[in-house]
Amino acid sequence: MNLPFDIARSVYYSSDADRRISRPAVRIAMLGVAIGIAVMIVSVAVVLGFKHTVRDKVVGFGSHIVVTNFMTLQTTDQSQCINANDSLYRKVKSIPGVRHVARYSQKQGVLKTDGDFLGVVFKGIGEDYDTTFLAKNVIEGHMPQLSMWKSTQQLLVSKIQADRLGLKVGDKVYAYYLSDENVRARPFTVAGIFQTNLTRYDESFCFTDLYTMSRLNGWRIEKEPAGEPVGAEAKSAGGETIEVTGMEVLVNDFDSIDNVETRMIKVIDKSQDADGHYLSSSTVMDQNPQIFSWLDLLDLNVWIILILMVCVSGFTMISGLLIIILERTSMIGLLKALGARNSMVRHTFLWLATFIVLRGMLWGNVLGIGICLLQKWTGLIQLDAATYYVSEVPIEMNWGLIVLLNVATLLLTTLALVLPSFFVSTIKPAKTMRME
Repeated sequence: MNLPFDIARSVYYSSDADRRISRPAVRIAMLGVAIGIAVMIVSVAVVLGFKHTVRDKVVGFGSHIVVTNFMTLQTTDQSQCINANDSLYRKVKSIPGVRHVARYSQKQGVLKTDGDFLGVVFKGIGEDYDTTFLAKNVIEGHMPQLSMWKSTQQLLVSKIQADRLGLKVGDKVYAYYLSDENVRARPFTVAGIFQTNLTRYDESFCFTDLYTMSRLNGWRIEKEPAGEPVGAEAKSAGGETIEVTGMEVLVNDFDSIDNVETRMIKVIDKSQDADGHYLSSSTVMDQNPQIFSWLDLLDLNVWIILILMVCVSGFTMISGLLIIILERTSMIGLLKALGARNSMVRHTFLWLATFIVLRGMLWGNVLGIGICLLQKWTGLIQLDAATYYVSEVPIEMNWGLIVLLNVATLLLTTLALVLPSFFVSTIKPAKTMRME
């Protein structure tokens, strides 16, 4: 039998107006806890949603880790290539933690129509490329045919590029490239238009097949004919030569990128491919330090909000508890007159405060989770995509963190009430009886 718990429950749930504790004090304290927990849930859900949405978009345009020519990473010179034949491909794919590997080639050029032109980066990708992100963001048309072994002459452009050049799905457009001080042109058909709202990338990148980009860079894409190796290099490379800008690596878990890169450094960094090119690797954080530093700052904002909301909840509960203690002075005197110790009386009021905190947390969870689900399902609150990279406030519900927030709020708020509860020790039974 827990006497303090039973007394607190009897007082809190009493239907007798004379025995019931002050409703205004309870409501104010409960409201403070409810608002605090609701704000914390919404803040965490929004920040997680925003961070992961922007992060996934940056990764979607590339990968978690890039394996490329050492000189490319040092000088940003796209003319440097590596021979990403099957032997090297299998070596990278076998590294623990690697989920997917795809080859790619890039080249800068100009898209030109009759009325305008635009400088872009052409990214060539093949059948092995994970197109989930791109396909999800195609708003018109379809993904172009992707091939490593033949030219398809199809192009995927962004909505920004299409609007500036007046392009539509099915239109013909010429691409011009500078190669060996000569200008080369290639005709393309617009197969699709995508929009990610990541302006920096939408303005710069368009996509076509890997074969076209490697050939425009002057690189070899060669298979070994059956029973006849194509030169000594092809023979040593496992029967093929696939010269590309690099290989993009996706890992099983974003949080394990650094561990996977450490293993990759031991396997391929400063080693050579079949043609003698030195290899190196780089993570998506290394390539986009400004974006990820900005996203890391959001964690600081969340911690500030959490601390402030816990303080608000704690202060409102402290004031509520003191009001309740003063209101129940006669009850305290009676309990002490009957032989109750100060510790038992304090535990009674702590249980009473816990009931208020729990009800406030219940309503706070209903309010916070309700707001999050409403935004997640309806996209009610819109954002300027040019500034925030997303067109609506993103929400990510992490139920483990929500449970942790509730547990931490309950513990911290209850601990904050321990010191005010000692106020009951100053109340003397004789004085309360004279007051009565």
